[in-house]
Amino acid sequence: MATEVRVPTLGESVSEATVATWFKKPGDPVQQDEMLCELETDKVTVEVPAPAAGTLGEIVAEEGQTVGVDALLATVEEGAGAAAPAAPKADKAEAAPADDDTGGGETVDVMVPTLGESVSEATVATWFKKPGDAVQQDEMLCELETDKVSVEVPAPATGTLSEILAAEGETVEASAKIATMTTGAGAAAAKPAEAAEAPAAGDSASADVEDAPSAKKMMEEHGLSEKDVKGTGRDGRIMKEDVQKAIAAGTKAKPAEAPKAEPAQAPRAPVPAEDASREERVKMTRLRQTIARRLKDAQNTAAMLTTYNEVDMTATMELRKEYKDLFEKKHGVKLGFMSFFTKACCHALKEVPEVNAEIDGTDIVYKNFVHMGIAVGTPTGLVVPVVRDADQMSFAAIEKKINELGARARDGKLSMAEMQGGTFTISNGGVYGSLMSSPILNPPQSGILGMHKIQDRPMVVKGEIKARPMMYLALSYDHRIVDGKGAVTFLVRVKEALEDPRRLLMDL
Repeated sequence: MATEVRVPTLGESVSEATVATWFKKPGDPVQQDEMLCELETDKVTVEVPAPAAGTLGEIVAEEGQTVGVDALLATVEEGAGAAAPAAPKADKAEAAPADDDTGGGETVDVMVPTLGESVSEATVATWFKKPGDAVQQDEMLCELETDKVSVEVPAPATGTLSEILAAEGETVEASAKIATMTTGAGAAAAKPAEAAEAPAAGDSASADVEDAPSAKKMMEEHGLSEKDVKGTGRDGRIMKEDVQKAIAAGTKAKPAEAPKAEPAQAPRAPVPAEDASREERVKMTRLRQTIARRLKDAQNTAAMLTTYNEVDMTATMELRKEYKDLFEKKHGVKLGFMSFFTKACCHALKEVPEVNAEIDGTDIVYKNFVHMGIAVGTPTGLVVPVVRDADQMSFAAIEKKINELGARARDGKLSMAEMQGGTFTISNGGVYGSLMSSPILNPPQSGILGMHKIQDRPMVVKGEIKARPMMYLALSYDHRIVDGKGAVTFLVRVKEALEDPRRLLMDL
């Protein structure tokens, strides 16, 4: 019986890929989940595993051919050929013949887990085990760091960690193999056997490796050779992304293009020797790199403008003081200021919907819901978890959700889903003592509210000067979609709701 090998789902907005490399040829025995070929899209590289054990039949899509999602790539003939894959294992067993007498050991691959929507790569942060260590199933082997969250990789089985394929600091793609384990009685002997074979395997692989077609084309266009580019694909294969990195680094760009290479990366000014010895150079984390890139992209893309107002917090503070004990007793959570501001913003967004919208090409997408992003400072940087459907939640539900997300953010346990889909953001710089600032948009959102420190200031109240607890509010908005009138109206509605919280109950 023949099993079809088809193009897997390639990711959001990706509809086609190029067949880069076939690791098997027709007639070769294959095991289930063994990698058959590698596809290359304009964003990531995708490995296609065998859907069943057997023999590779006909290859329908050759290397260099463009295929769509779910297109037929090849067939695997099940049945007689299924037993054939045992032969390669016998070769390895010769290095450790004792395995055959004791029941043998099975090699298990440790793969990069699913990283989340729109995340295609991660950096290996820390290995908790080293080759030769015994591990239990589900015991943590290493920690990966993406541009948004940290991901722990558990052991897929009980046995011995044989080989680490991705060292600390190395960038790996989603679903890539980062280590191998050996299970069963032969676990302890597997490490020396595989280590002895590693140099020879690496030498032969480097000699026969075939670079990605798109990488070859790009190298020709930019006058690069294989020596100029470090390959990160399977067996050192050069991928399109590797060539792009080499070009960005100015490895060997064409003379005409040399002055244009990385204009933003100006060379660092000379540092006196006595100062250089006292400096410390630390590589930016992927999270910090992403924060930097997204903030700069926001400035480059949006027509960003900030408008300010101030709010008298007397009424909100008195209401909170009066009911905070009863609130905590009934709901089991403290009544903070964030629920008031979240409610006030949801109220204002209904009147000024363009602040809750986003631009998609030449269209404006209005959101008939509010997924409120709450900026949270963590030891590794700023993250923005999202309170979904905040406009439909009570004060208690908002406070509980914010507390839960804040704790998970500080512990580095936020999932990708918890940081996606926000339609508007609140950033509270007041907790750090900020008196006034201009927050930067969180693309593709069109508005962000900046809260600040509550400080007593002299204010004229009914003809008398009184000390009042005042807070400056700042709304940064995308002027391409939000006019000045809408931005000012939004801030005024937030101010009115906080200065008289009863308006929220009356929907005024």
